Amino acid sequence: MDKMIPVTIITGFLGAGKTTLLNRILKEEHGQKIAVIENEFGEEAIDSDLLVTNEDEEIITMSNGCICCTIRGDLAENLIKLAERRERGEANFDRVIIETTGVADPGPVAQTFFMDEAVSEKYMVDGIITVVDAINGTRTLNESEEAQSQVGFADRLLLSKVDIADKEVVQDLTDRLHHINPRAPIIECNMGNIDINEVLDIHGFNLDAALELDPDFLKEEAPECCEHDHHDHEEGCCCGRHHDHDHHHDDDHCTCGHHHDEHEEGCSCHDHHDHHAHSTKARYDDEISAFMFHSDKPFDPARLDSYMRSLTGVYGPDMLRYKGVLYMTGTNRKMIFQGVHMLMAADLGKPWGDEKPSSKIVFIGRRLPKKSIIQGLETCLAE
Repeated sequence: MDKMIPVTIITGFLGAGKTTLLNRILKEEHGQKIAVIENEFGEEAIDSDLLVTNEDEEIITMSNGCICCTIRGDLAENLIKLAERRERGEANFDRVIIETTGVADPGPVAQTFFMDEAVSEKYMVDGIITVVDAINGTRTLNESEEAQSQVGFADRLLLSKVDIADKEVVQDLTDRLHHINPRAPIIECNMGNIDINEVLDIHGFNLDAALELDPDFLKEEAPECCEHDHHDHEEGCCCGRHHDHDHHHDDDHCTCGHHHDEHEEGCSCHDHHDHHAHSTKARYDDEISAFMFHSDKPFDPARLDSYMRSLTGVYGPDMLRYKGVLYMTGTNRKMIFQGVHMLMAADLGKPWGDEKPSSKIVFIGRRLPKKSIIQGLETCLAE
């Protein structure tokens, strides 16, 4: 079987420096030949005029709309054609970079690699890189749901224009980015200057490899008041009590009785388990945030599969990224699990060995009912 072609998706705010970063990658002496699929918004293919390329790079400009919605089929078609040309010796490239428009939600782009069998047989997503403008980032997050989605989907967050931005503004924005996506490293990147190893071969969608590189990737960041596991919650715990899960999901309502568009400051379904939550929650009301489920008990595979299908059927459009390592009955190996919106994938990883088995799942989504999801997952644990 031929080696899978790695794909890097570059997204980010309008004017944040995506094309500058792409230029930087193309000019770097990394010894790799890159095929670029450039996404344009509007009729003029402007960015391709700015790209510095050589004869070894192939640039495909799709100027009839946004990859993420109206021409997702064209993305799959272009990827398949590229792979076929490569197999015939007509194209020579080692990896693909997709640059999306600044007004795009990267979710449908990532979904292409799950949904299209012909694409998934040839390509693997290496990572989603989101470039954030340090000067205008706060305003953009306030005004754009797409911008929040771009942050939520990211495996790496690159903060541009830090050198000309106010330090307090940068710090506040950094805290906010961490609040939305606590698992994505935040790296300063002025004028595209960054270590190429921070954006290529990062294994963002290969959780087993990511854990090899960073064993603490899924380390839980619990609030100071609570350091016990979810199945050990006591009556007064700030992160929620243990309840029997009600499998009835009403529209956008969570178990606290609030409508998702009407949550108040103290709503328990929006407590966050990262250590920034207490300081940032009062200041930010972003629709997208993250939380983690952790248990030392094994999952019953059939129960978990049924519950996740039900969960994604109701909340799938708001579930941006979810990934984790699962402790399952019936096997002594880790189950590597991840998903984008309604699409999920799981593969057996390495044996647990001397490591104590446990399940950790990170959810990043738009106003997800955290308390209800945690309770639902607890009902999937083996007795």
